[in-house]
Amino acid sequence: MNIAFIGLGNMGGPMAANLIKAGHSVTGFDVAGTTVEGARVAASAAEAAKGADVVITMLPNGAILRAVAADVIPAMTPGAVLLDCSTVDVESARAVADLAAAAGLGALDAPVSGGIGGAAAGTLTFMVGGSDEAFAIAKPLFDIMGQKAVHCGPSGNGQAAKICNNMILGVTMIATCEAFALADKLGLDRQSMFDVVSTSSGYSWTMNAYCPAPGVGPNSPADNGYKPGFASELMLKDLGLSQQAAEAADADTPMGQRALELYKQFVEAEDGKGMDFSAMLPRFEKRGRG
Repeated sequence: MNIAFIGLGNMGGPMAANLIKAGHSVTGFDVAGTTVEGARVAASAAEAAKGADVVITMLPNGAILRAVAADVIPAMTPGAVLLDCSTVDVESARAVADLAAAAGLGALDAPVSGGIGGAAAGTLTFMVGGSDEAFAIAKPLFDIMGQKAVHCGPSGNGQAAKICNNMILGVTMIATCEAFALADKLGLDRQSMFDVVSTSSGYSWTMNAYCPAPGVGPNSPADNGYKPGFASELMLKDLGLSQQAAEAADADTPMGQRALELYKQFVEAEDGKGMDFSAMLPRFEKRGRG
């Protein structure tokens, strides 16, 4: 396929590189001037989109997505697909899909899970919203860039799935870190704690696969000084999106709201910025109930 890739940062760059390795023709554009070996470089997003079968975007937020969509949609060929892999608010995803549909284009919102490592390895998971027809066109590209693509329903549902998943992730990580800090104060060895919880009713992904305690369980960012696999500020962003969606949908999400408040404090008022989201454990270690 002829593919345009808008946004060649830490995630977009490796994703575009995997498409090139698989034999697709990629034209790239990034406002920072970032390039990918083997990609043709366009002078603008609209120029990159001309003649593309699929235009892929990987952008920081919904406002930027809306601006880029307004730029590229008029340049796209009817029948082409606008495939957004950013993590943005549901409202922006649906607004962009409506603009694309009005121009005779397919549109998919397909945020990812798997981080920078998954982008490089081609093992991302895509949560996809949009039409069956657009999903079928993009499916071969999902197979190259990732290990799984789940079609979650109409436009916006990909973003809905991502933010619901990450609300669980943020809440669960806080609970896991709290439990380790409590175990420490009760004199319970961390390895014993892990051995019990990881095989009992308290098991979770944050305990079993991404344990926040160094030297316990499989290798994780905790074993590398909490250098981010998933940065705390990204978790803060996703929790913010979850609460924005909850407010719009009149959903009661008190745990999600409290997790947002704790990560906001951690990132903005403590030392959490630039740290993995599991660095909540050393935070709780230092704190008493006061």
